Amino acid sequence: MIQSETLKLLEWHRLCQHLATFAATKLGATAARHLKIPDSQIQSEQLLEQTKEVYQLETRQTTGLSFEGIQDIGDSLERAERSGVLAGDELLAIATTLAGARNLRRVIDNQEDLPILTDLVADLRTYPELEQEIHRCIDERAQVTDRASQKLGEIRTDLRRLRTQITQKLQNILQAKSGAVQEQLITQRGDRFVIPVKAPQKDAIPGIVHDTSTSGATLYVEPHSVVPLGNQLRQIIRREQAEEEAVRRALTELVAAVKPDLERLLAIATTLDLATARSRYSYWLGANPPRFIQREDREIITLRNLRHPLLVWQQQHEQAQPVVPVDLLISPQIRVVTITGQILAVKL
Repeated sequence: MIQSETLKLLEWHRLCQHLATFAATKLGATAARHLKIPDSQIQSEQLLEQTKEVYQLETRQTTGLSFEGIQDIGDSLERAERSGVLAGDELLAIATTLAGARNLRRVIDNQEDLPILTDLVADLRTYPELEQEIHRCIDERAQVTDRASQKLGEIRTDLRRLRTQITQKLQNILQAKSGAVQEQLITQRGDRFVIPVKAPQKDAIPGIVHDTSTSGATLYVEPHSVVPLGNQLRQIIRREQAEEEAVRRALTELVAAVKPDLERLLAIATTLDLATARSRYSYWLGANPPRFIQREDREIITLRNLRHPLLVWQQQHEQAQPVVPVDLLISPQIRVVTITGQILAVKL
């Protein structure tokens, strides 16, 4: 295992930070920033094959792999398992992540000669029925829909009817007492409907003052004749909130039931994003895939046009001096090569 001091000397963390900029998701970027060098040649070869297959796929596809919709839903999954109730936006994030992962699998499955990637997504479960149920119950604004339950639909019908009654009553008061109001306007303070009354005319419209303007010239009054309807409205709103929570709780339980599969989905999506980031970074560098050789073959290693990726980054993003490539011929008896420059040292 490479020592931390060596990694620091090689500025491995900077390389990881640069790699993270090519990731498409928060998950991939986080994984890239904390990337570890593989412990074995087998692991290195597996990662290299992933990178090469993504590179191959993206040269075939016009748009490459798309990670649209995939989000970091890990915290939501943990809360669902602990019997918490997920918010609407959390449930939507789960639905879009399922759709995004399904799209990734579809793109890979439609390609030939990608055995590593095909095997990676082979056991990916995306639960389209869960995604559909979330979209049936949660709208694009992350609010629970009327169709989520019959009870909720009936409650909201009652709410609309009651709000219409309240606004009609207040509209009649505004017209009858036009001289006492600041403007012909019905507004809300909290969940109470109020009208703006001139402070000197407050006795003209008896009611409960729920707010006052900054200047004190306007009082926001709920007329006494509307208070019973307002109380009834508050009760129905509480019923609505309870039913909305019941809907979100039911969806959360569906999520909790498949948590292990969703965690596996996140892991696969992160692996694909990392492979894609490596592929896109290598394309940006104009890099070539390494080739492993057997020491006993005593092959002369030829390395041409070597450029340090951190120096290339400095040249492109920090207006540093152009990188001067170097060529190397390494004889079989040489075990270690150290390349030094004015800024960085690299041990091979």
